[in-house]
Amino acid sequence: MRVLAAMSGGVDSAVAAARAVRAGHEVIGVHLALSRDPQSVRESSRGCCSLEDSADARRVCDKLGIPFYVWDFSDRFKEDVIDDFVESYAAGETPNPCLRCNEKIKFRALLERGVALGFDAVVTGHYAQLAQPDDGGDGYLRRSVDPDKDQSYVLGVLGIEEIKRCMFPVGDTPKPQIREEAQEMGFAVASKPDSYDICFIPDGNTQAFLGKHIGLRPGAIVDQEGQVLRQHSGVHEYTIGQRKGLDIKAPAADGRPRYVTDIDASTGTVVVGPREALTVTRIEADRVKVLHPDMQGEFDCEVQVRAHGGVVAARAQVDREADRLVLDLRESLSGVARGQAAVLYLPDPGGDIVLGSGTICGTAR
Repeated sequence: MRVLAAMSGGVDSAVAAARAVRAGHEVIGVHLALSRDPQSVRESSRGCCSLEDSADARRVCDKLGIPFYVWDFSDRFKEDVIDDFVESYAAGETPNPCLRCNEKIKFRALLERGVALGFDAVVTGHYAQLAQPDDGGDGYLRRSVDPDKDQSYVLGVLGIEEIKRCMFPVGDTPKPQIREEAQEMGFAVASKPDSYDICFIPDGNTQAFLGKHIGLRPGAIVDQEGQVLRQHSGVHEYTIGQRKGLDIKAPAADGRPRYVTDIDASTGTVVVGPREALTVTRIEADRVKVLHPDMQGEFDCEVQVRAHGGVVAARAQVDREADRLVLDLRESLSGVARGQAAVLYLPDPGGDIVLGSGTICGTAR
């Protein structure tokens, strides 16, 4: 096949590209330029789209003897990821920009251009696998063999058409072995640290970044009874489950810590309360993505709401026409926020096949 290898500049994408070459595919390396000012993106190997990363990706492609290109997706990245991030926080949500980047840029946008140019698939260094169904149909997205590096959650927001054209060559191998393989091939990125930061916030100060883009939108922090405890500068400074940085002078009547339990962006109100007020037993979601035929009507599943969080059993109801997903949890979850993704897994066997996902838009206790 003729495939595009998405080269982030890290060790995982390097080995993924090398494995695709070794498998006999015609491989073209592509690095995505996502920043209008690459100098402003975090360096020292902490992000995934800096000038340093581009240079690392080029060196890997040179060593593999495959063509290398840089594609400028900065305008689309700003619109689909950065602007979405800012708007979500302004609406009192807690978005995950890496999920949106995967959904909108690293797969959809890349595939749109790649298919138009005659490519068959996209190869990435994500830790996930594609399981082939017994009937020989399209593959199902499933967890990687390395539970510590599994990225099926952040890929659960993709659509079925993207999944059909994905290749995840490193998903069947634990991360330490990937580094060993990169070392054996002489890749300089073999020991490069993994990226964890939000690439478009160079100094890591999310509140300052949001404040610059949203501005002052004063409101009140109130307790469960509605008593005003103090004023704040904007709901973007708070997330569900937050304890630190509330700057409330008077302690709670029972002396226990207080947490952000709700955010109403329309009134600028941030509600705080005890830890038990964070628990939810029902989740509602929209932006529903269906990746498996068992995700229809009413069904049992396992649900994950954070990239590195655990799973809980749930009874789900999905209405694709209404773009609505309701999850009744078998056990409560804490600190679930609007804007997060709820990714559903098939409960048996193993709980590692992704059914689909939705973006959380409401919760109930």
